Parts: sequence; structure tokens; C-alpha cells
Amino acid sequence: MRIVRTPEGSIEIDPTGKRSGRGAYICPSNDCLEKAMKGKVLGSALHTSIPDEVLEQLRHGLEELD
Repeated sequence: MRIVRTPEGSIEIDPTGKRSGRGAYICPSNDCLEKAMKGKVLGSALHTSIPDEVLEQLRHGLEELD
């Protein structure tokens, strides 16, 4: 699953993998998201810090995709 930081600065799930912006890939599960956030790997890959409210949006987005 691709997570993208758009040119506008928002962080979103990119199910198509084609949105413009800086992207990072994780497996499509909340466990992978938690591991990426715990080690700050996702924020580092996107070159930004990820606020808690955005993390919650990502969690809900992954649940909807299941």
C-alpha cells in the first residue's frame, strides 16, 4: 500500500499508486502502519512528521480497504 505526501502537504493513502507526491510503501495492515510509525520510518520516508490526527485517518483508511 502506498502512503503519499501530496504537493499540498497532506498525507493520504494512495490505493492507485499514481498520485503525485512523495510516497512510501507499507503492507496494507494496521500492524505494518504501527511498526512504521513506532520507528519513525514512515515520517522519515515522507520527509515530514506525521501528526496523531493524520495517523488516525490512515488507520481508518486501512480498515476500510480490508
